Amino acid sequence: MPFLREPSHILLLLIVVIILFGAKRLPDSARSLGRSLRIFKGEMKEMKNDDKNENKDDTDGSAAR
Repeated sequence: MPFLREPSHILLLLIVVIILFGAKRLPDSARSLGRSLRIFKGEMKEMKNDDKNENKDDTDGSAAR
């Protein structure tokens, strides 16, 4: 039986999460999770740009020194 296929399963999970964490802490938790994801995405883009810049440096002949 697949997990979370029925709406009643999702509703039960949401109720448990609200009871465990409390309604006051959930917005703060979601906000901090969003900030963390934004930082992670920015770092990933920066790493990709660094890789592209390293490849350009390797092809300009400077690696043959």
